[in-house]
Amino acid sequence: QVQLVESGGGLVQPGGSLRLSCAASGRRLNIYVMGWYRQAPGKQRELVAALDNDRNTNYADFVKGRFTISRDNAKSTVELQMNSLKPEDTAVYYCNTGPVDALFPWGQGTQVTVSS
Repeated sequence: QVQLVESGGGLVQPGGSLRLSCAASGRRLNIYVMGWYRQAPGKQRELVAALDNDRNTNYADFVKGRFTISRDNAKSTVELQMNSLKPEDTAVYYCNTGPVDALFPWGQGTQVTVSS
């Protein structure tokens, strides 16, 4: 059974940065397209970014130029560097396979709050 554990969230001021990390246990990630998703209160979960093993990326328009997704298959980790954060980026962030199908059980996510 794959377990995904997200970390790195927190409270940050507008314009600040955070780096999220996702660690997977129980399965190597090297054959999957991996993605970061987010869910804000009262909204559906949405894809933020995805990265395949050929380093092809797919970013949602609302994070292009601000967020960068990366992965380390040897460590089974996926990271999301978030810069120039905005209050509307406030959400719980999750990782999973992507960009269409989330194949693994969802982890607990990590809360990102952007507020002054």
